[in-house]
Amino acid sequence: MKLSNKTQALQDLIAPAVQACDVDLWGIEFIPQGKRSLLRIYIDKAVDENAEPVLNEDGELEQGRGIGVQDCVRVTQQVGAMLDVHDPISGEYALEVSSPGWDRPFFQLEQLPAYIGHTIALRLISAVENRRKFQAKLIAVDLENETIQVEVEKQQVLEIDSHNIDKANLIYQD
Repeated sequence: MKLSNKTQALQDLIAPAVQACDVDLWGIEFIPQGKRSLLRIYIDKAVDENAEPVLNEDGELEQGRGIGVQDCVRVTQQVGAMLDVHDPISGEYALEVSSPGWDRPFFQLEQLPAYIGHTIALRLISAVENRRKFQAKLIAVDLENETIQVEVEKQQVLEIDSHNIDKANLIYQD
C-alpha cells in the first residue's frame, strides 16, 4: 500500500486544501493516460447518527450524512484552484472528487482496522499461496509489523505484508 513518489507529492500538496473544506482526505489515485491524465480524489467524513436534521445548500434534508454533492463541489473548487497555482501535473488532466463509496478502496493500512470482519478484495504484487488476486475476510491488522491477516476459503488464514498489497477495497455486502 505504498504510494508512488508522484502520488505522494500530489497527496501532500492536496491534503491542506481538502482539510480546509471540513472533510477528510481518504486517498488519491493519479493515472497518467497519455495526453490526458486522471487525478481522482476520495473524500470522507464521519457520519453522526445523533445529528439533528438540517437543510443543505440545495434545500435537501441531511441527517448526519457522510459526503454529499456539495462537499465534492467545494473540494473540486478548492483543489482545482490550488492545482492551477502550483501546476504539479504536466499536460492536461481531469480532476474527479467523490466519496469512497460502498466498495471503498483502501490507501493506508490505518484505514483497515475499522473493517475487521468484512470481506475485502486484494490484488498483490507477489503471489501468496500461488494467488495474486482474491477475496477474503479481514480478521486482523497489525499496524506495528505492517501486516494483515485474512481468512480465505476453508478457514485458511494468510498473513500478508502490507507492502505486498497493490490494491485493496471493501466488498459491499447487504
